[in-house]
Amino acid sequence: MPSIRVRQDDYFDVVLRRFRRSCERAGVFTESRRREFYEKPTAVKKREKAASVRREMKRASRGRIRRRHTC
Repeated sequence: MPSIRVRQDDYFDVVLRRFRRSCERAGVFTESRRREFYEKPTAVKKREKAASVRREMKRASRGRIRRRHTC
């Protein structure tokens, strides 16, 4: 859990903004959205595979083709 130091002369809005920014950097919001609903293991694998394919296509379109050996 991210934490911040509150100084004596800080306004509440400024402190809240700093805390939200530190939570965003730590990935708290994305993690909570990901865990909001149960996802079956097959759906997790499918999502990760699709992300991998997208990364490879993006890398190939930029001209940095890296071939992988598949059996």
